[in-house]
Order: sequence, then C-alpha cells, then structure tokens
Amino acid sequence: MGLDNLYRVLDANVNRASEGLRVLEDLARFYYNDRLFSKRLKELRHDVRKNVSKLIPNLIKSRDSVNDVGLKTSLELDIDMKNSLTELAQANFKRIQEALRTIEESLKVLKENELSKLYEGYRFEVYGLEKEYFKVMIDKNGLRSKLNEIITGLYCITSEEHSKGRGNIEVVEKMIKAGVKVIQYREKKKSLLEKYNECLKIREMTLASGVTFIVNDNIDMAMMVKADGVHIGQDDLPIERVRELVGEEMIIGISTHSPEQAEDAARRGADYIGVGPLYRTYTKDDVCEPVGLEYLDYVIKNIRIPYVAIGGIKEHNMGEVLARGAGCIAMVTEIVGAEDIEEIIRRVKSKISRGV
Repeated sequence: MGLDNLYRVLDANVNRASEGLRVLEDLARFYYNDRLFSKRLKELRHDVRKNVSKLIPNLIKSRDSVNDVGLKTSLELDIDMKNSLTELAQANFKRIQEALRTIEESLKVLKENELSKLYEGYRFEVYGLEKEYFKVMIDKNGLRSKLNEIITGLYCITSEEHSKGRGNIEVVEKMIKAGVKVIQYREKKKSLLEKYNECLKIREMTLASGVTFIVNDNIDMAMMVKADGVHIGQDDLPIERVRELVGEEMIIGISTHSPEQAEDAARRGADYIGVGPLYRTYTKDDVCEPVGLEYLDYVIKNIRIPYVAIGGIKEHNMGEVLARGAGCIAMVTEIVGAEDIEEIIRRVKSKISRGV
C-alpha cells in the first residue's frame, strides 16, 4: 500500500481545515461584517494550503473521492445538523483543530518534521482564535448589544480641578439631571479614601437613575463599589488580566491612539475603546499628541466594537467629529467647566441627535 493512502489522509485533512476556515471566514465577513477577523482567517486558510504546496502532486494523485467509504455514512447520518450560529462555529473550529492534528501527525510519518511543527503551530493558533471568536463575534449575554445602546451620544467624564470649585458629586448630580446616560469617574490627585467615598456615592446616584458608571484606571475601586465598568490605558494591566479580576459582566474600556492599538483591543476582548485624543487636550498630564480625525475614520470603518471619540472635543468643533460618523463623543472641560452644566449638556445632546 505504501504511502499513497497516507497522502490521501493528508489531502483530505488539508481540505477539511481549509473548508472549515472558509466557513468561519464567511461568517466573519458577511454575517458579522468584521473585516479584521475575516482577514486573519483568510490568511490562515491560505497558509494551511500554501505550506504543503510541494506535496500537492502526491496529494492530488492519492485523492479518490468516488470510492471514499465514509461518504455513504456521512449522507446517512444527521449528526452534523446545526441549530444555531454558535453550533456552526463550534463545529467548524473542532473540524479545523482535528484536521490540523491529523496533518501534523501524518507529516511526522512522512519525515516532514519541520512542516509538522508548522502545522502544530497553526493548531494552537486556532485554539486562540476560537476563544477570541466567541468573545468578539458571538455575544452570549447580550452585552455587545447593550453596549451599542450605552456607548452612544454624550459620554461625560469628571475632572474636579476643571470644575470651577464644584465637587465631583455636585457635577455628577447635574450631569444626571441633564439626562447623561454614561459617566466616567476620573480623578488623579485625591487619596484613595477620598476617591472611594466619592465613587460609592456616585454609584448610589447612578444606580438610582439608571446611568452607566465607569471608573477610570482604579480596577480595585470599580470592583469595590460595583461599578458597571472600568476604563484602562495602554500602560495599565493587560486586558486579559483585568477580565480575570472583574469577571465577564463588567464593562472594560481602553484608550487607543492608533489602528494597531484599536485592533489589538478588539482582538483581546475590550468591550469598547476610546479613540483619541482627536485634538490637543490639557486635562491629563501624560496625554499623547493628537491623533487626528483620520484615526477616527479608520475606527468607524474597520472596528466592530463600540468606541468613544475623545480628546479636545468642544461645542465649536464637535460638528466635524459628528460629520465623520462618530456616534459617541466624550467631553470633559467643556461640560464640567461650564457655568451652567445642565444647559450645555442639553445643547450638546441636541446637536448630537441632529448630527451637527
């Protein structure tokens, strides 16, 4: 019998892996409209086929689909029926992983040890892709849909040093009265005890009014006061470790300043991203240079998770941000530093709703 039938095994499993990847790629592309995930799956599919190219003559020669003894069994059984997109995706990930393992082991017998190691690497890559896929693509708890409703309109951030002598509690009270639906507590210079007491009070206020409460940077604080979410920066703990700490129900946002950071955040499980600073801003000591509106354009076109446009956005320039298609904008000094906080919020919200 020689090695012909082993090449046949190899051929069948290269096809299985490629076909499974194509199913997932098409779901990402056409159903979920996720260009980045579709691109990654496409690249892997091409690699799986390309790297056995030197064996193609033997693979084609060994192929015998007509006499495949498994074909009749497959047609008779209905064990492959799928009742949901989740089941479809799960089945194809398993199909790919099993096929890659068979390829890997078959290549060892053919003395293609380096090639076998390459396909072992592909198999572990697919394990990681599977975890990301179900985190980003399939939202089991409806959190993604909920976030699309939360991360919209005006996103308010506290900054007591710019609040004209008013405390954070007073400012938040005015924000809530004006109808703001998401508030982030950002306070860099107070003691932990002061921040804890303020967050505890703001959590009480936001719960009573149905407002989403995000704590900036302080993960432990967000957990202690049972905030809705935490917002981190590029130099804070990795998203994966934060997720382990806060669990699946808490929202995790992360500031991003480039397409690469946006893609990385989406891939690693951030629930939303901050996009900016779009303009020069002085509300943070460690802020980077403005990234410009072109980065916002990129996010709107390519990133699937919710986003907040941020950084130097004022009433006088918000129109050009909205004109690019931004659905959520963050303001700090323009709100907290206003003489009449409730009035400017109503005015800004009206402009957002009209897209001007």
